[in-house]
Amino acid sequence: MGETGAEFNRLMHIQVQPMNLQPLLDAPLAVHIHVAAVLPATLLGAYILLNRKGTALHRLLGKIWMVLMVVTSLSSFFIHELDLFYGFSPIHLLSIFVLVGVWRAITAARAHNIRAHKAAVIGMYFGGIVGAGLFTLLPGRIMNAVVFSGGPSWILLLTLAAIVGMLVLQQKLASRRA
Repeated sequence: MGETGAEFNRLMHIQVQPMNLQPLLDAPLAVHIHVAAVLPATLLGAYILLNRKGTALHRLLGKIWMVLMVVTSLSSFFIHELDLFYGFSPIHLLSIFVLVGVWRAITAARAHNIRAHKAAVIGMYFGGIVGAGLFTLLPGRIMNAVVFSGGPSWILLLTLAAIVGMLVLQQKLASRRA
């Protein structure tokens, strides 16, 4: 086989590599805690948003979700990967937003102000998880190295599918409000 044929075979051969977890394993403890809290919060939050509200299960899972969000937010204050201002960056404002959102969601639920509770929770989910999660995929960030360092294009496709899924979820929630 000539050089052109070998080059074609090399280009057409798609080698699927697993994500590279080493950058995450090498990260500080605060990053481990942060990821350990935010991953289940992402899945649990989606489940809660899509299922029946006001049930005992909703209240139980909501409390667990709130704790996960508080742990996620508090752990972020010990992550100084983007040192723009004394170890902090604008992304830490999202952590403050989430902590205030948790307080607002809980006080609104206790006051039976469902509209305010729902707004706080949806804001935390899409701002604090989805929005902040997208920032972690920027070049130079740990999760970018985890997800994209192997170079397989299927990871990018899965990421894009997750983004589309979140947009569909947001649209579904918006249609329920109408």
